[in-house]
Amino acid sequence: MNRLIKYTLTVVLTVAMSSCHIYQKYELPADENAFVEDYRKATEQPVDSTSLEYLGWEKVFTDPILQGYIRQALANNHDLDDARHNVEIAQAQLKGAKLSYFPSLALNPNGGSASYGGSHMNWSYSIPLAANWEIDVFGKILNRKRGAKVTVEQMEDYEQAVRSQIICGVANTYYALVLLKQQLDLTERTSVIWKDQVESMKAMKEAAYVNEAAVVQSAANYWSIMASIPDIRQSITATSNTLSTLLGSYPREWEVTSDLSFSLPVNVKSGIPMSYLAVRPDVRAAERGLAAAYYVTNSARAAFYPTLSISAQGGFTNLLGSMITNPGKWFIQLAGQLAAPIFSRGQNIATLEAAKAQQKQAMNAFEKTVLSASADVSDALAQIANIEDKKVALDQQIDNLEKSVEYTQELLTLDQKTTYLEVLTARSSLLSAQLSSLACWHTQVASLISLYQAVGGGR
Repeated sequence: MNRLIKYTLTVVLTVAMSSCHIYQKYELPADENAFVEDYRKATEQPVDSTSLEYLGWEKVFTDPILQGYIRQALANNHDLDDARHNVEIAQAQLKGAKLSYFPSLALNPNGGSASYGGSHMNWSYSIPLAANWEIDVFGKILNRKRGAKVTVEQMEDYEQAVRSQIICGVANTYYALVLLKQQLDLTERTSVIWKDQVESMKAMKEAAYVNEAAVVQSAANYWSIMASIPDIRQSITATSNTLSTLLGSYPREWEVTSDLSFSLPVNVKSGIPMSYLAVRPDVRAAERGLAAAYYVTNSARAAFYPTLSISAQGGFTNLLGSMITNPGKWFIQLAGQLAAPIFSRGQNIATLEAAKAQQKQAMNAFEKTVLSASADVSDALAQIANIEDKKVALDQQIDNLEKSVEYTQELLTLDQKTTYLEVLTARSSLLSAQLSSLACWHTQVASLISLYQAVGGGR
């Protein structure tokens, strides 16, 4: 007997020691590759609440009109509402996983009657309460619970990603509408000037300074500008409708600011700091997916180990074996069970191999997400740097073209050394440069918004 006990204890200890890794929490592999290692180190750094990636959207988008639109979008967006429900579903599943530690209880009352050889009816009854408790010796329940927990966190990351998309989507559409209304205002003001230019050309023709060709050419330029106005208005309507959809509203006109000053409230870090990527919700969600796959693999490993369960049953009955007694009596039963898989037709092995393959896929998906995120940040930073140089050049161009328009107009009225074509060319070039400057401003704003989204902003 002593030998049997010692042998049994040895087997149990051996199995327990071999299954130790099943209890380990997920950790990002330290030796996977260089950028995964950089990411792991970034997640261990203290949080800098003043850095761009941690700034709340209200500190980035300070325009009160835009802030109102963003709040409306966050309140009405169906995608965000669905994301919240996904979090609730995952939380419910986590609650179920936690409750798996507790025993199951079932009440199964039953009764019946029997008569033998015409004797009187014998009534029997039983009111048992049954309990079954699986003791989590080898981490089956533990890994399910941990997997459910990271799924909750993953759904929260997805919710944050949707939130970020909504905030930055509204901001981009809003500033696109600001651009179009600025273009419309500039074009309408220019059309007034060009209409006056047509009248001036007519007067100069009467004074024999210019010929009829100058008059009709200036009129053609005027009508060219007038023809562009309906196109701009159509673009305004289309962009307003896009904003209406984002805000969960019927199509309507939307108020926008006339203030073109927009900048980020903090200095942008040079290069591509891994701290930017470590807080992106899609990157975090991809890492949660890797953690979930890790716990699925652990659960698959745990399936190879025995299951220890304790069952109990108690209650009140008048049926004792084949005898019926009245009054009834209380009864209780207690049993333990150790069930170990011996042959499962390869199902456990197949499940484990599939889990390992899915874990490798999750690692690939995580690495791809990190690389894609770094490209997003790089694109936004490069665009910000390049647009600054373009803006300086356009400002210089506009300054010189304004002088050119002034000088050619004066020369045309003083003598005929300057032709009407030079005047028209100068005015056309000025309008083109002014429109380019507005487009440059919008590109700059859009690149700043893109950077904020690329680093995981939108809290």
